[in-house]
Amino acid sequence: MGLTLSYDDHCTEIPHQAALLASSLTDGADLAISVPSCPDWSLAQLLRHLGEAHRWVAEIVRTRATQPPPDTALRALPRDTPDTPAELADWLTEGARLLADTLRAAGPDAEIWTPLPSGSPRFFARRMAHETVVHRADAALALGRDFTVEHRVALDALDEWMELGSLPEMFDHHPERRDLLGPGRTLHFHATDTPPEAAADWLVDLTGDSLAWRRSAEPAAVRVDAPLTELLLLVYGRRPADTDAFEIDGDAELLDFWLSRVIFA
Repeated sequence: MGLTLSYDDHCTEIPHQAALLASSLTDGADLAISVPSCPDWSLAQLLRHLGEAHRWVAEIVRTRATQPPPDTALRALPRDTPDTPAELADWLTEGARLLADTLRAAGPDAEIWTPLPSGSPRFFARRMAHETVVHRADAALALGRDFTVEHRVALDALDEWMELGSLPEMFDHHPERRDLLGPGRTLHFHATDTPPEAAADWLVDLTGDSLAWRRSAEPAAVRVDAPLTELLLLVYGRRPADTDAFEIDGDAELLDFWLSRVIFA
């Protein structure tokens, strides 16, 4: 199996990741517990947010929307729920399957509204696949469960995170990120548990007029070595850098500064 994910792969991962998340919601799961990586949410709110996001995107794709529909349902979330864990798990997986089916029916090149440059279902297929991955991690952290991701999925998730974070539009949405730019400011992230063909090295370059990245193992002001899943959790703000999972060499203050500016919920 190749290391590059296709449109169909992204469509497959949405219900697959949702099913993995749902499988952790045993009858004993406490839906009222707080999610440490999303501290304003209970587990029920996290699950509702993800399920409503799947349905919101499915509506955009199904209707070929040229403007975003209201997203109140995925933002205004009651902390408690009358549903049992099993009922919420079924509802979550149903929405994920609906989204995947809708994306496949539309195809990757249909013209639709997207919040960032793309204008096609390709954007939403990839975004929702990795949105589901990361919120599965949130649920695992809340429930005290182990979290792992297939390498090729994690590689694609990190690439997407780097790509979105480097878009020029990000300065419009987050002007404070301009503070990251400066001479000598480079960061290297290396996955320690992948085969050589994965080329699992990311170089974040802050030395120019824009945020930039590339797959590269070149030296940097700070280097972070860790298993691939841990790197994914780090850049998404789900795991702090000062844990045993990470070996940091160089300017740790630059790493902390960068992480504080690029939070991506």
